[in-house]
Amino acid sequence: MDEFIGHLKEIRNDVDFENCEELVTGGFLSSLDIIQIVAMIHSAYDVTIPVSRILPSNFNSAEKLWELVEDLIDD
Repeated sequence: MDEFIGHLKEIRNDVDFENCEELVTGGFLSSLDIIQIVAMIHSAYDVTIPVSRILPSNFNSAEKLWELVEDLIDD
């Protein structure tokens, strides 16, 4: 998880990924940030996030995002 948060901080180093649980609904991430995160996940973890899984509930915290990545790795 620490490595994953490190990748997220490369995209937005001004966001508290360790503690924030409303990254999307709180307005901390823009649509461009989400696109960059999806691209980073694909590059770093060889995982493609289906459009149907790009939901605020999956992107509201680093923990939820990591759970999504792990779920997709297992598929």
